[in-house]
Amino acid sequence: MRRYAFFAPLVAALALAGGVAAQPSAVVVTISPDFAKTAQELGQRDVQQQIDDLTRTVERVLTERHALSGARIELVITDLKPNRPTMQQISDKPGLDPMRSVSIGGAAIEGTITTASGDTQAVKYDYYSSSLADVRGFGTWQDARTAFDRLSRNLAEGRYVKR
Repeated sequence: MRRYAFFAPLVAALALAGGVAAQPSAVVVTISPDFAKTAQELGQRDVQQQIDDLTRTVERVLTERHALSGARIELVITDLKPNRPTMQQISDKPGLDPMRSVSIGGAAIEGTITTASGDTQAVKYDYYSSSLADVRGFGTWQDARTAFDRLSRNLAEGRYVKR
């Protein structure tokens, strides 16, 4: 046991440093009222998973890059397009093939960032595949994940509106 005693101070220092790491105070993701009808067609479970995925992705990237410390980030998903049919779509239209039915996917997100100093910035980002040839991977939400990742990296770099 004694030979591992020198690890205790190192572990304590790393735990303390991890607690001090900058994190946004709040990341809130919702869907827009206009998108709510389409969200029902996609399936509540799938849409909730995308809300959770966007929240986790933004929190992870901002934490890793120590960006927007103390900010309140409110994002609204205004559009989601899956690359493959969701379970709800397959249930509603049995002729869809979950593997061979492929479409252009992506997401559109808007919102605001309120920095720790009280400044408010508008956020607007969207990403969609430009053609079926650009669709990569086999996931239902592959392009939406790409949109979430790119938005998160843009936020960390201070680019809030896609031009």
